[in-house]
Amino acid sequence: MKRIALLLLSLALYVSISYAQDTYAEKLGFPKGAKILILHIDDAGMSWDSNEGAKQAIENGIATSVSVMMPTPWVPGFVHFLKQNPKADAGLHLTLTSEWKDYRWAPLSGKSVVPGLVDSEGAMWASVEDVVKHASADEVEQEIRAQLERARLMGFEPTHLDSHMGTLFATPEFLQRYIKLGVEQKIPVMFPAGHNTMIGTQMSLDANTLEQFQQTGKTIWDAGLPVLDDLHNVSYGWEYPARVRVSDKEHRKYATHQYIESIKTLKPGLTMVIMHCSKPTEVFPYITGSGHVRKGDLLAMTDPEFKRFIQQEGIVLTTWREVKERRDKVK
Repeated sequence: MKRIALLLLSLALYVSISYAQDTYAEKLGFPKGAKILILHIDDAGMSWDSNEGAKQAIENGIATSVSVMMPTPWVPGFVHFLKQNPKADAGLHLTLTSEWKDYRWAPLSGKSVVPGLVDSEGAMWASVEDVVKHASADEVEQEIRAQLERARLMGFEPTHLDSHMGTLFATPEFLQRYIKLGVEQKIPVMFPAGHNTMIGTQMSLDANTLEQFQQTGKTIWDAGLPVLDDLHNVSYGWEYPARVRVSDKEHRKYATHQYIESIKTLKPGLTMVIMHCSKPTEVFPYITGSGHVRKGDLLAMTDPEFKRFIQQEGIVLTTWREVKERRDKVK
């Protein structure tokens, strides 16, 4: 108990010091004390269901950003959508794992170039731990560069970079290569390094780790790229009601409530809200058992009640494209 109390005290001191400083949102010219959100969809390109959910959340809902898994089978379908919607905010969901049992993909670089990223089935490893165990930082850099190269070959210039399953955050060496690519190519990298209130609590990060995040964030900022104040990455773990057949109305009500209540707890600053909007078909359960969560994300993002909440709370929605443009204007 004493150790827990000391941890909580150190976190409280860290947060109080962080709040004394300007948020990254304020540095970017957003109103002081405002909540600025990037409502961001992961996993575009993974499946038809993922693509359709992302499209609907952006076109019919209030999601503002998305990222694409370049090694996955349905990438062309989503990139074709992006070409028809050139103002869409779309980045690369840099992918180093292939986590599903019967639906898998391999690295774009090929086994001969990145053998440490390939398992016994010829696909990427299923877990972050196995990537760390088998792959070198050089192989990781080679593969994320290959994913950027494929995007550009397809005529898709990403607005930002982020990391599937957080693999690029798993070791300091992987993280360094991720940031290196973003800085070199002048592409924003998803990195929370402000007060980190929500992500710090969720991940039980101690004050020393949070301070390291801040130092890394300063490096990214000084290199001319925007930085997040916090990260909302909790929807994938919500305990939905028993997985019995429920109406879309009930499903939406629950998901929207969860988003509203969690966003209420966010502190001011620039926060990226991660979700996985999908429109599950009868095939989707053969890929993953997370269809109920992903469908809930889509239903919440297209719920008029959620949109009203955002407007009534004075929350500002933004994109990676906008925050990069704002960063370019800051001296």
